[in-house]
Amino acid sequence: MTVDPPHRGLVLVVEDEPAIADLVRLYLTRDGFGVHLERDGEAGLSAARRLRPVACVLDIALPGLPGTEVCRRLREAGDWTPVIFLTARDDEVDRIVGLELGADDYVTKPFSPRELVARVRAVLRRTAGGPEGADRPRVVGPVTLDPARRTVTAAGAPVQLTSTEFDLLAHLMARPGRVFTREELLAGVWGYAAHAGTRTVDVHVAQVRAKLGPASVIRTHRGVGYAVDA
Repeated sequence: MTVDPPHRGLVLVVEDEPAIADLVRLYLTRDGFGVHLERDGEAGLSAARRLRPVACVLDIALPGLPGTEVCRRLREAGDWTPVIFLTARDDEVDRIVGLELGADDYVTKPFSPRELVARVRAVLRRTAGGPEGADRPRVVGPVTLDPARRTVTAAGAPVQLTSTEFDLLAHLMARPGRVFTREELLAGVWGYAAHAGTRTVDVHVAQVRAKLGPASVIRTHRGVGYAVDA
């Protein structure tokens, strides 16, 4: 266990490979974040509940509880702290399972520590909200999104979204009827280039639709991208 004083906020890093954990801590600390390190899933889950970090970086293949289970238990308890997964397996299974459990992003090993720090900062920027009248509630059909309170209701019922799911829906609802390509959504919501993989967009759209249920206003434009009903 390692703890550094928080500056921009405390990030929980759960990684059982000491060299990787220390490298991540070094770069996050340089960027002004406090860092708390844990080496296994049970300890990581306990630390997340106890310390209330601004973000969690979870390795998927952890001793004891895997990172996916740590994330699942946090979400079941109503804890929507942004989660970024680290995975050594470059396949769609880990990515999709992780995102469906409520993760906000993932990075595949080997990775650039600078890229990981950028992903953490991007998630936190989205959570903090944005400019240009972003505080005004948006209503499309039965869905109401309040950027100031970061709440969503569908047909009057509250909907629990992760920070990334919320920002994806907000991005689409900001311009009803406008069709966004996957590349545009990846750049506009996640803040990085399309080479990172547009499958992330499809998985998040599917999750938002599932949570909105029959009230979903997101439409697929085959071969182009996504839009919400005007």
